[in-house]
Amino acid sequence: MINVTKDAAAWFKNELDVQEGQAIRFFARYSAGGTIHPGFSLGIGIESPVSPGAKSEVEGITFYMEDKDLWYLQGYKLNVIYNRNQQDIEYEYEKTEAAGVQG
Repeated sequence: MINVTKDAAAWFKNELDVQEGQAIRFFARYSAGGTIHPGFSLGIGIESPVSPGAKSEVEGITFYMEDKDLWYLQGYKLNVIYNRNQQDIEYEYEKTEAAGVQG
C-alpha cells in the first residue's frame, strides 16, 4: 500500500535529517487542497509507529500509516517518488481494485 523509492528516501534523509532506524508517518490532515479527498491532504511526521496499518522499509527508514488513517488510502496505493526537476518528493495515488468500494 506504501511504496517509497530509494531517491525519495534519500530526500527524507537530507531534508528532514532522518536517520536509519527512524520512522516517517504519513497521516490525513485537514487542508484546502487534496487530491483524492477534497479538504484533506497527506501530512508527514517523524515519529515511531503505535498501531501501523501499512508500512514499508526503505534505506533503513520505516514509512508507515497508522490504522486510524488508512481510510485516506482506501482504494489506492501510495507511491512516494523524487522529482529531480523540482528537487522535491511527490505523491502518486495509484488506484487499486478496491477503489470503487465505499466503506
